[in-house]
Amino acid sequence: MSDHAKHSAQYPRPPFADQPQTPPGLASEMLPVPDHGEESYVGSARLSGKRALITGGDSGIGRAVAIAFAREGADVAINYLPEEEADAEEVIALIEAAGRKAVAIPGDIRSESFCEALVEKAARELGGLDILVNNAGRQQYCDSLAELTTADFDATFKTNVYAPFWITKAALRHLKEHSAIINTSSVQAFKPSPILFDYAQTKASLVAFTKSLAKQLGPKGIRVNAVAPAPTGRFCSPAAASLRRRSASLVQIPRSVALGNRWKLPRCT
Repeated sequence: MSDHAKHSAQYPRPPFADQPQTPPGLASEMLPVPDHGEESYVGSARLSGKRALITGGDSGIGRAVAIAFAREGADVAINYLPEEEADAEEVIALIEAAGRKAVAIPGDIRSESFCEALVEKAARELGGLDILVNNAGRQQYCDSLAELTTADFDATFKTNVYAPFWITKAALRHLKEHSAIINTSSVQAFKPSPILFDYAQTKASLVAFTKSLAKQLGPKGIRVNAVAPAPTGRFCSPAAASLRRRSASLVQIPRSVALGNRWKLPRCT
């Protein structure tokens, strides 16, 4: 077996056991338990003295980012839904264990007023803001456009498009030269699945948002970038739970999307 194959084989692969949760669900109740770098990530002070706000920081990619940032020397504020408090408490403890300040700010980012309050509280508690990570997202699968409700369509766009706009706009009052904005897009922006009709649109929108904002803020010394992960081991959105039930299809994720054709863990992104 090649070194690459051995490396890939150490990670869990679908299909996984049926384990339904009520959305948004908890990472701590998943099997296999996602690896966010809790035991493996070791920092090297690359973010010493920085202050970061991460939405969706309780689990998945957001949790992995929060852990990494703290171990790189940053103070971190995380946002999450109130139902995700148990996961968030674990993240707060991990940030503090790294010797950094942790700020927990629960709330629904589909509200413009909350988004503004979120940024202000993060900046106030952290003493400023250097990094913004727009990571929180919503998705649900739908076999047919005819079945997609306006309520679900609106909720996905409010979470994935409106919220980054509101939060970033509020954060610009605090971000100075050498600050950074990171948006979590998705491979769905470039290779949309038919059952993720609305989600794919929002992630494509976020790519355009990122490119435009990068041109606007670049002259001010503020970097704006997006990442576009393939599926990760986080099954707590309505769509992900349904996709997990269809896990046989996940085995077909092409090598061009997921290196080694393995299921990605949050810390791999």
